[in-house]
Amino acid sequence: MISTPVKQYKFPKESLMLLQEPQMKLFEEEFKASQKKEFIGIKFNKRGYTVNDKVESIIDSKIQTIGFFSGAGGLDIGSQLAGSKVISSLDFDRDSVATMKANKYFAHSKHFLNDIKQMNASDYSQIIKANNPEKLILVGGPPCQPFSKAGYWVTHKNRLGSEDPRNMIGQYLRVVEELKPDGFLLENVESLLHPKNVKAVQDLEEAIDRLGYKYIVYRANSLDFGVPQKRKRVFFIATKKEIIGDPIKTHGSFKDLIINSDLFPHERVIDWIGKFDTDKYFEPEELTTGKTYDEELKQIPPGKNYFALTERDGHPNPKFEANKRFWNFLLKLHPNLPSWTIAAQPGPWVGPFHWNNRRLRVPEIAALQTFPEDYHFVGSRRSIQKQIGNAVPSLLGEAMVKYLISII
Repeated sequence: MISTPVKQYKFPKESLMLLQEPQMKLFEEEFKASQKKEFIGIKFNKRGYTVNDKVESIIDSKIQTIGFFSGAGGLDIGSQLAGSKVISSLDFDRDSVATMKANKYFAHSKHFLNDIKQMNASDYSQIIKANNPEKLILVGGPPCQPFSKAGYWVTHKNRLGSEDPRNMIGQYLRVVEELKPDGFLLENVESLLHPKNVKAVQDLEEAIDRLGYKYIVYRANSLDFGVPQKRKRVFFIATKKEIIGDPIKTHGSFKDLIINSDLFPHERVIDWIGKFDTDKYFEPEELTTGKTYDEELKQIPPGKNYFALTERDGHPNPKFEANKRFWNFLLKLHPNLPSWTIAAQPGPWVGPFHWNNRRLRVPEIAALQTFPEDYHFVGSRRSIQKQIGNAVPSLLGEAMVKYLISII
């Protein structure tokens, strides 16, 4: 991880006019240091890392990964950061596969552009033979849309290969059964564990049991693993051995730090994206000038959403009614706090927006997902946003794969 010496970011005081008391405290030191100035200065580190110049660090690893539903490679990057060489990836999205191929970090990998339903063990036999892993793991985040009525998809062994096109979890477990890895990760959205999906989860757990694996179900917040973003995910972490304990968190809130002094504080967005707020990184798509809610966006303070312009929050001339829109409508980042979840396909006024009243730039979105600074994305602006927003944050992936490696 790269963290350069402290820099100073100039923040216009006018952006803070509507701040409420709890938020003012987050700028207390900065205000004291710049009482008579138009701008306040926020000290920040330039956080980030590169990978395309570090291929030699992974190329000889005998712990190896096959990735499924790889997308732009968030989990695959995490696997290699954790010390497991990715020997193959798979996705059905052409741009995502092109992104993986565009990066030297995965030049040694075989990248399949295909649907998992069309793949089986024979497609991987030569890849595995050529690389000769001592330990093999599988990683993947299979989509599973029909949670509310998904209980059928792994009811018994024959249904692991269901023809239902939505049944990607069943397809993933099918390749686990065929490839027989030493361990695997199955990543999904937190809502998978909603009470309405209890039957589906029970069937999934029974299927993992039948395949002969021990497992834990771990709820992870990427904040707790060094990612500057609140993003909750569920991991089924499975191995042939007994599992003791959970992944160890590395970061925490200020309250957590009082209890555990080994933790680092949650990451601030400014440390990860402050360096991109220059003309060098300008994108035409970031502009909101003259558009529907441009003036309203300017009135919202950092760390707030449209509620700041409602009667509920004491606005003298309310523009909106509270609880009538999605919570991330006109949501604006606070430089001294982590980001909210980055969406794959946000609407035109869905945040988070930059505190300088603009949409986030591609390198900023990628940084909030902890993609490497030198990582290349292929596709249109919309396609790249989708690839990044759908990914597992790379540093979260690293933490989960490190844990899996420790127990296989």
